Amino acid sequence: MLDVEDLHTVYYQGGHGAVPAVRGIDVFIREGSATALVGESGSGKTTAALSVMRLVRKPIGDVVRGRVRLDGTDLMTLNDRAMRQVLLHEIGYVPQDPTTALDPLFTIRTQIAEACPGKSRAETDDHIVDVLERLGVLDARDRLKSYPHEFSGGMRQRVAIAVALVKEPRLLIADEPTTALDVTTQLAILRLLDELRRERKLAVLFVTHDLAVARLVCQDVAVMYGGIVVEAGPIADVMAAPKHPYTRALLDADERDAQPHSRLRAIPGQPPPLSALPPDVPSRSAARSPSRSAPGPSRPSTSTVT
Repeated sequence: MLDVEDLHTVYYQGGHGAVPAVRGIDVFIREGSATALVGESGSGKTTAALSVMRLVRKPIGDVVRGRVRLDGTDLMTLNDRAMRQVLLHEIGYVPQDPTTALDPLFTIRTQIAEACPGKSRAETDDHIVDVLERLGVLDARDRLKSYPHEFSGGMRQRVAIAVALVKEPRLLIADEPTTALDVTTQLAILRLLDELRRERKLAVLFVTHDLAVARLVCQDVAVMYGGIVVEAGPIADVMAAPKHPYTRALLDADERDAQPHSRLRAIPGQPPPLSALPPDVPSRSAARSPSRSAPGPSRPSTSTVT
């Protein structure tokens, strides 16, 4: 469903020129399967997700090279009008922070309805209510006239997911959709996303910094560092036997297994500045997403050390 090949994205910064943020990554997602982009802040995972939707635009940045095929159509060759139709009908996007993604001046109904044009008002309302109820919003029809500030954080996140799903997309891109939520709400939303993926045969690109969270909803993983993919493969295999030291460090930094009063393990230092990368840093990813020829999500590992 989604085939990203040799994707390069830059940001334009005064004094530094074109700063590389994504440097030649490959991602491949089958229908009904979920792949996680994992890495700490600054690794390029959100930029990669936005680049797939062609939302990194001049003068801020640009996708300078690569192919992004959605069900065989190269999105990089489409004009702006055709790309808007793809975003309207084919791709659903769940942002990291629903508080800033939802407009406080418009009702929930108005903002969700914008994503499903072409129906009568009654049909639209029925469809929105069905989606909201499926997402666990109580008294959904009565809440259509509510504003975002009248919802809790978890309910706002469900509304943001409704905006993405009401168009019945084939690809869902979720950018750390549970970061600001409590653990109970986080688990409920992750289970819901996984259930919807299986029911609707969605292809899901899940952006997160947490490998343990990714394992709940994803079959495959691509670990990003400094704008490249350093390790990729079936997520169970990567977590059981990581081959790259950065992947190992991400797993070690998980506080779930930490003992009380013990020192938390952290990754020392900072990611390399993309405007001044060391000369020995690879110019593009050496790790590849799971093989395009393998049948289904349970594929042999292609974990690679750079």
